[in-house]
Amino acid sequence: MNAPAKINLDATKRSPTPNDLDIVVRDERFNRETTPNRWWAGDAFGTAWHNALSATFPRGEAFFIEAVKAHREGAEPKLAEEIRAFVKQEINHTREHIAFNKLAENAGYDIKAIDQRVKEMLDLTKDRPAIANLAVTMALEHYTAMMAHEFLANPKHFENADPEVRDMWRWHSVEEVEHKGVAYDTWNHATKDWSDWQRWKVRSLVMVSVTGRFFKNRWKDSLNLLAQDGITGWKARWGLFKYLTVTPGVVRRIFPAWLAYFKPGFHPWDHDDRELIQKYEGEFADALMPAE
Repeated sequence: MNAPAKINLDATKRSPTPNDLDIVVRDERFNRETTPNRWWAGDAFGTAWHNALSATFPRGEAFFIEAVKAHREGAEPKLAEEIRAFVKQEINHTREHIAFNKLAENAGYDIKAIDQRVKEMLDLTKDRPAIANLAVTMALEHYTAMMAHEFLANPKHFENADPEVRDMWRWHSVEEVEHKGVAYDTWNHATKDWSDWQRWKVRSLVMVSVTGRFFKNRWKDSLNLLAQDGITGWKARWGLFKYLTVTPGVVRRIFPAWLAYFKPGFHPWDHDDRELIQKYEGEFADALMPAE
């Protein structure tokens, strides 16, 4: 009788990051000389959701950088180079979201409470094992990649947005798609001595935990910003829910990609969506940094 086949729960060689993928650092700057409308997204709900996201990025992306860098020792040359490019991209994202957040503050929004809570949450990670921070980073990078894909693939998300703010989000989204496999590949490198079962179990449990905190906090933050516009109660909750799940419905639309994360053998590049990057490059050919 043949032995039962072993199920590979977290294969490192299944649909890996494409060998011909280049992670390109685009040194773009936005929102320095403009004054968009307070509701730059075209309505209060889209503005609140994206302002709430942006308020978390400066500290959050610094956390991602440190979590990935902590496990780069011994990485193969290709992954080591991808980590370096990832770090450069994330540094630029931090810079641009600091500039964007100043626009939100100049429009009258108080986002200091969001930044303070992110700081307090990150302070709790300082005594945690470095591999735990990488697992959280991997899950949150999947969130940024899912939303980035959706923002690029569905023009409805920013169809009424201020043009320069829209361009900033599209630029950020392109680079999130481009480096979506880096934290995951770093995780596979860092846990190469773990069993497939242990890898799958930890990343799945972390994703469930991250999901709960992500939506709880972004929902709370968005409602707080809506209250600053005088939109409260059922009107705020229903309007935000409809924005996220109906039209344009980013949460509803990313659900299949979120579910795929729990698939045995999952890899972010199971879905090769580089055509979105190519479309952007065709429209913004000047966005590339000159070769060194």
